[in-house]
Amino acid sequence: MAAYIPLFLFATVCLLLMLGYHVAFTLAGTALIFAVGGILAGTFDADFLAALPGRLFGTINNATLIAVPLFILMGVILEKSRVAEELLTSMAKVFGGLRGGLGISVVVVGMLLAASTGIVGATVVTMGLLSLPSMLRSGYSPSLAAGTICATGTLGQIIPPSIALVLLGDVLSNAYQQAQLSMNIFNPKTVSVGDLFMGALLPGLLLVFLYITYLLVYAWLKPEAAPAASRQRISAGEMLKSLLPPLLLISVVLGSILAGAATPSEAAGVGAIGALILAIAKRQMNVQLLSATVTETMKVTGMVFMILIGAAIFSLVFRGFGGEELIHGVFTSMPGGVMGATFVVMLAIFLLGFILDFIEITFVVVPIVGPVLLAMGLDPVWLGIMIALNLQTSFLTPPFGFALFYLRGVAPDSLPTSAIYRGVIPFIIIQLLVLAALWIWPALATWLPAAVKG
Repeated sequence: MAAYIPLFLFATVCLLLMLGYHVAFTLAGTALIFAVGGILAGTFDADFLAALPGRLFGTINNATLIAVPLFILMGVILEKSRVAEELLTSMAKVFGGLRGGLGISVVVVGMLLAASTGIVGATVVTMGLLSLPSMLRSGYSPSLAAGTICATGTLGQIIPPSIALVLLGDVLSNAYQQAQLSMNIFNPKTVSVGDLFMGALLPGLLLVFLYITYLLVYAWLKPEAAPAASRQRISAGEMLKSLLPPLLLISVVLGSILAGAATPSEAAGVGAIGALILAIAKRQMNVQLLSATVTETMKVTGMVFMILIGAAIFSLVFRGFGGEELIHGVFTSMPGGVMGATFVVMLAIFLLGFILDFIEITFVVVPIVGPVLLAMGLDPVWLGIMIALNLQTSFLTPPFGFALFYLRGVAPDSLPTSAIYRGVIPFIIIQLLVLAALWIWPALATWLPAAVKG
């Protein structure tokens, strides 16, 4: 019975989170209660808790995690300075004369916004407020409009520089070193956040291409559901004024990381300063807006790091009860070997995506299963991109997908929830096709990082 305590611990945490308790304190509190019970029953070694201060100090000293508040600040500044609104207006003038053109504009702007914020909720809410009314006024099918916005909003999971990839990269880096040490490799290879950014580039762009292709085909088959808007003229100067600054900012941030000229933390600092300069240049930044921006950044950052502390306590207690050995035993005895184990993990992460945010899954689930899967021979970049794409699909899937809830919160009452559910189904199919392609051809994720390193 004692061997299954780690599973009871994990199940208790999931149950409490479903009941709505705070994530960080649920993780830490439940783990400590189990640890105290285990010490009293003689099934848990209290020396494991002595390692906790060292772990937390290591988190404080982790230079990679400095990128998190800076990327959040960059995204919040771009969101509050109405850059997305100007971009959408300009892109609508460019593509509006085409059937499905407004939908294409939403995908392109959503991709750029996802690259700058990296937070699903922020992108879906922003695009829902900005583009949903105009799409409905233009005669778009409500389900097509809702599905396009939800799918575009989830691109923040996979389009670099994404906060999700920063956190996932840091966790996978630790898991990869731990896996190699368990195999008696004392000069371990490393995987970086930049590797994950490079690995996500091709799958992310492929998703955007398939979204746009679907919109064009849908508009061709059902022109009344995605009509062309009245063509508006836009000068080259107006287009450059709205498109060039954010595109240049994202290119500098991402390009400096991919080229190895800057670490993610350094590039995030450049991005935050660049976004601030951009907002000041557009005269969209004042003392009140700056105060609101810093406050929002501090709230999100505090939430992320509190969850990180709670997850560190949870994973320590989980390992102290022998959870890692239990998981390893289950995976190695599973039919299908490493790919069978990977499929089960992906299915579990997909289902957990209905009740947990990407931060909780990254900090709680990945440290448990990551070292075991990586020790079985999986490529860490491929595994990271598969997890990110899997979560993106989960956040889009009815009836519990987070993106659906975010859009429902800002959509008018005239848009039925059933229309939102119908609209996302084709995009879910596209997501699954890309996941299948990545499963069959891992080089979609691993080729670019290897080529750059080579």
